[in-house]
Amino acid sequence: MVTFFVGLLYICALVSGKVVRANGQPKGSRFMCTAVPAGTDVSCPVETTNRVQSTSPQEEEFRNTIIQLRETILQQKETIVSQQGTIKELNSKLSRCEAAAQDTRDAKSRGGSRRKDYSKITMGDLPRDPTETIDQLGKTMQSLKHRLESLEQQRANASSMEAVTSALPGDLRDLLKQRLGDLEGQLLRRVAELEEEKSQLYNETAAHRQRTESTLSSLLDRIGELERSNNAFKSPEDFKISLPLRTNYLYGRIKKSLPEMYAFTVCMWLKSSASPGIGTPFSYGVRGQANEIVLIEWGNNPIELLINDKVAQLPLSVSDGRWHHICITWTTRDGFWEAYQDGERLGTGENLAPWHPIKPGGVIILGQEQDIVGGRFDATQAFVGELSHFNMWDRVLRPADIAGMANCSAYMPGNVVPWIDGNVEVLGGAAKVALEICEDRLFDS
Repeated sequence: MVTFFVGLLYICALVSGKVVRANGQPKGSRFMCTAVPAGTDVSCPVETTNRVQSTSPQEEEFRNTIIQLRETILQQKETIVSQQGTIKELNSKLSRCEAAAQDTRDAKSRGGSRRKDYSKITMGDLPRDPTETIDQLGKTMQSLKHRLESLEQQRANASSMEAVTSALPGDLRDLLKQRLGDLEGQLLRRVAELEEEKSQLYNETAAHRQRTESTLSSLLDRIGELERSNNAFKSPEDFKISLPLRTNYLYGRIKKSLPEMYAFTVCMWLKSSASPGIGTPFSYGVRGQANEIVLIEWGNNPIELLINDKVAQLPLSVSDGRWHHICITWTTRDGFWEAYQDGERLGTGENLAPWHPIKPGGVIILGQEQDIVGGRFDATQAFVGELSHFNMWDRVLRPADIAGMANCSAYMPGNVVPWIDGNVEVLGGAAKVALEICEDRLFDS
């Protein structure tokens, strides 16, 4: 701690005397200083004698020196008071910084993930986070240094270029300017040529694109004509749908739905060599029952008929890659069913969903088994092969009628669902192809 004594003045006087050194030589004159309280009149007393008052030059010099010392001391006093206030303010700010740093160290020692919010500490123009502010100041100083160096380098380069140019003779300077002008002209001409080439290239690309689009349009028109000519079947029923892959997106859909029925007959032509199991030739689902009517051969199981989710196994075998005519009849009375293959009745049974009426308003899907009405297909249950002449009646057909359709001696369209082109749509990549079923069946034979 520094202690300042500002309450005393020192009066110094030149004292002459015969002071003798240790070696016996006179030491000479010296100053003698005496401390007096501040504010004391330090002027020399006036002798009250009959002699006329007189002041020597030496005393006048002492007086002036004392006055100057007093003014200097007063200025020092004011400076010290000001510095004490500054020191006090700095100590206060330093205490706040130390408190903030201590809070940060305490938070880290507690293992907490929260950071000290320095924005809550108001410290005038001092940094809220000392470490971050010092880093930022360092980065700012480094950036300013780089910018200053860059400006100095540019100025040096410009000065160097000016010096070189000014050092050239007049004719060389003119030649250099002319050469630079020529180069600038060549550059501008090259840019113009490139712009022209770009425009030509764009026009050629647009023309090529137009020709390509025209060619594609012609191809699409030709494909449409071929499709229309391909679909111009000799008769509305002379076509088949092809489902060559076991997927969950290839299928056909019957546009008509079923009324409420107490009996039915469903017939179709099938051709498949899929293994194991041909899949699901057709399924009918209604709201609340996706398995209202289903014909399926899945895995190593035999062909099964599901009505209202009740199951009957049918003695049919159609996985030899040949066309086969399939008919199934059912009546709600006792749940009696019959299974025909190629016109021959191969099996019968009863108690299949007896006294259950077939619900109306559902969806008939060809080639897929429905988990919800009209969708959520399973690829493992998909039909793989070809299907044609899917017809449905709301009654049980006679065996003679079924045999006549199987041997191509008669054709009976279904009174509920007839097989006609406008009644069947294909989706997911399935195809409708022209077919005269009896001729194709004879060819297979």
